[in-house]
Amino acid sequence: MTGSLPGVTAGNMDLKPDKDSALYRSDEENKCQEAALRLLDAAPRSSGSLRTRLIAKGYEEETVGKVVRRLVSSRLIDDGQYARSMVQYCLSRFLGEYGTRQELRKKEVEGPLITAVVEEAREAGKFENSAYELALKVSKKTSGLDTRTRLRRFWSACARKGHDPDTIRRYTDILCEDSEGLENEE
Repeated sequence: MTGSLPGVTAGNMDLKPDKDSALYRSDEENKCQEAALRLLDAAPRSSGSLRTRLIAKGYEEETVGKVVRRLVSSRLIDDGQYARSMVQYCLSRFLGEYGTRQELRKKEVEGPLITAVVEEAREAGKFENSAYELALKVSKKTSGLDTRTRLRRFWSACARKGHDPDTIRRYTDILCEDSEGLENEE
């Protein structure tokens, strides 16, 4: 048969690659890939997270490695795009730089990629904006309370969200100015 694929026979129309062919995939690999695709269908994941989930399901590390590499090369997994979307999600929750790094680590994004996407967000001023938005939110929620209580709640919220002390200090003025305006009205 001229022009056929190497390792593929056309005996009675059952085209199956030989075990030596580059096209051959074991049943285990096919099952692992199917499980991977179901996991990706349920939610976007980093390659590290997908790898961990597949191993936890009982697939061999070597098989999981092959499947994940194939999904990355076919662009069904893009860790860079995933990390950037996670940063946007973190910012929508008013997280700071440290909080965002922690979330990315939980999602098993690799260290160098975490550093790159966090640096990108920092240079764009996104963590500053996140702290500012959080200050406005806390200011609205705590209006009418004394300044000390408002500042304590703001510092607490910012610390839980992973903002650094210098950033927090820059936005305490919003609460102080708002409190002074309330005190002058009384």
